[in-house]
Amino acid sequence: MGDRLRLAVGVMGNAASLLLYAAPILTFARVIRKKNTEEFSCVPYTIALLNCLLYTWYGLPVVSYKWENFPVVTINGLGIILELSFVLIYFWFSTARGKASFFQIKVAAIVIVVIIGFCITAVISAFVLHDHHHRKIFVGSVGLVASVAMYGSPLVAVKQVILTKSVEFMPFYLSFFSFLASSLWMAYGLLGHDLFLAVCMIYY
Repeated sequence: MGDRLRLAVGVMGNAASLLLYAAPILTFARVIRKKNTEEFSCVPYTIALLNCLLYTWYGLPVVSYKWENFPVVTINGLGIILELSFVLIYFWFSTARGKASFFQIKVAAIVIVVIIGFCITAVISAFVLHDHHHRKIFVGSVGLVASVAMYGSPLVAVKQVILTKSVEFMPFYLSFFSFLASSLWMAYGLLGHDLFLAVCMIYY
């Protein structure tokens, strides 16, 4: 019964997280339509990419025991595709800005740091640590830091909200789906006695 309940919560968490990851689609549809990134920041999407990479790795049998966290793998795997798409679109249309080269270099540098950080974490957990317990502690700790950064990154938009006196840079649906997904994944982590999954979701 406990496993079925946890799986059900995981499926609902997947649905809520899918809505969360898909929320910026409207923003990027506007970017594509106007061929300009305007004042939108790429930081939340690059940090979200790192978060998805880490938790996909966390859920795989290399770190977790067998497929105990399969729902975590599926949604974060999809999240990698979506966040990477957003970053590439941002990178492409940043050429429309006055200082195109500066913004492209900035985005590329952040993405490179994200990839290097993930690769280092994956290599250490796979080849230096030799049991699931220590791998989960290590990857979970790194993921926790990334999660805090990810869930705090929308605060970058607060400056734009204050300056423009408009909430278009902080969509309601993004905040709502963040709250919904965090609640479900916290429950999923608690049901599985996985504090790394439960605690990190409190920061949504």
